[in-house]
Amino acid sequence: MLPLLLLLLEMARGLEVLRYTPTLASPSLGGLKTTSTFVLEQPRCVFKEAQGNVVIWLVVAVPEAVADFNNSVGPGTPTRAFQGFPAGAPAYMTLNTTLLNYPCPKPAGEITVLRVGSETSCAGDERRPTCNGPLPGPGPYRVKFLALKDSVPVAETAWSEPIALRTAQPLSSIPTTGSSHSAGMIALTSILSILFAILLAGLVAVLVFWGSDACGGSSTFSKPEAVTVQRYNTHHVYDQPAARL
Repeated sequence: MLPLLLLLLEMARGLEVLRYTPTLASPSLGGLKTTSTFVLEQPRCVFKEAQGNVVIWLVVAVPEAVADFNNSVGPGTPTRAFQGFPAGAPAYMTLNTTLLNYPCPKPAGEITVLRVGSETSCAGDERRPTCNGPLPGPGPYRVKFLALKDSVPVAETAWSEPIALRTAQPLSSIPTTGSSHSAGMIALTSILSILFAILLAGLVAVLVFWGSDACGGSSTFSKPEAVTVQRYNTHHVYDQPAARL
């Protein structure tokens, strides 16, 4: 009942409720959700051209703050500061821009997305309460676009469906099924690698030994020296008659 009353009150104030619900970007882009960010489609062709002088804000809130969210509380106030989200500020406003940055129709081939939570430099800087800082937890979160004209709300979209981020899995929760098999394979691979290294070292040593032995034991063949053989003619000794006495 309360959301309906708030809606009627906003309409009575001249706030235009647009028939548009913020949605996540296409999963084909990759990195759609991380542990601290998510990616939205830009609200192209949503706000009217007559509202060209407005400033369009993205409102990020915890689901509990949606029912009684007050559009009249402006950005940068303590209850809309990123640095107090979500404990002290159940919602914050960020990514302010003009309608010129959401042209209609969308140019062909252009990637038209918004990454929520991408600024880390201003996360702890209280001088920048509209920082688009990393989201503090897995959520879930709900978002909407709100157009302000001279700080007065003039148009808004519907709230998105709850958006839950990825959660970091602790090491203790990683299943260990098959870990013994993996350890055995690692041990076997290590042993085989060591044996192969030993075999290779032995082969290298044998090759080095054979090479050095061949070099040291080899004979150097040189041309043999000429051998002069003297030829002797044997004189025939003839028997002489016995000396006559």
